[in-house]
Amino acid sequence: MAGLVKLSCLVLACMIVAGPIATNAALSCGTVSGNLAACIGYLTQNGPLPRGCCTGVTNLNNMARTTPDRQQACRCLVGAANSFPTLNAARAAGLPKACGVNIPYKISKSTNCNSVR
Repeated sequence: MAGLVKLSCLVLACMIVAGPIATNAALSCGTVSGNLAACIGYLTQNGPLPRGCCTGVTNLNNMARTTPDRQQACRCLVGAANSFPTLNAARAAGLPKACGVNIPYKISKSTNCNSVR
């Protein structure tokens, strides 16, 4: 039991030390999800497009300035898309345009994020 506690503390310490380093390299999925949380009803329940959704899309686009950031954001979006079985694929693909934002790829469950530049 004591060994498990020590191992848990070591893992936690590594996460605390390495977390800021990893976050500087690319956007986190938590950041991506947080910015797009207001879009869930629009994308899964055919609800209206909330202003907060477009604010999040714009914020996310402004944060993803480098190729690694855009690729990471893409991976997070693909992962999120695959976690919602009721995702409206057409609305997801058209979300950036609906918000007046231009991104270099379509949001879908099968986007190849390695080709995003």
